[in-house]
Amino acid sequence: MNDTSHEQDDASYRIGDLAREFDVTLRTLRFYEDKGLLRPTRNGVTRIYSKRDRARLKLILLGKRLGFSLTEVKRMIELYDPHGKNETQLRVALEKGKAQMRILEEQRAHLETAIQELQRTIDVVREMLSES
Repeated sequence: MNDTSHEQDDASYRIGDLAREFDVTLRTLRFYEDKGLLRPTRNGVTRIYSKRDRARLKLILLGKRLGFSLTEVKRMIELYDPHGKNETQLRVALEKGKAQMRILEEQRAHLETAIQELQRTIDVVREMLSES
């Protein structure tokens, strides 16, 4: 159970192990469990996370960084079929990825405009200060 080697098939992790590895809080891991994103087993009061949980956590955190909601991440993860080619999961991920890319590009354009406006304002204020 203490083995955190990622190369063993029977690797398991305690909540603190995953929290440290992924730099998240214990509360975050419990929250993901409450939302059904992670499904650790229990040994008494101790949560035991599997390699599958660890992989899911990586996907959850990646999805968050890319701007997906937890609901969207959960839907994509739940499409995984361990016995299939996962074409449905991949197609959904592709479409959601393309849609998210459009959103992020639009946000970037808005940010670039805001940065330019702020720079002009800073330049005007500097000029006003140098004249006084």
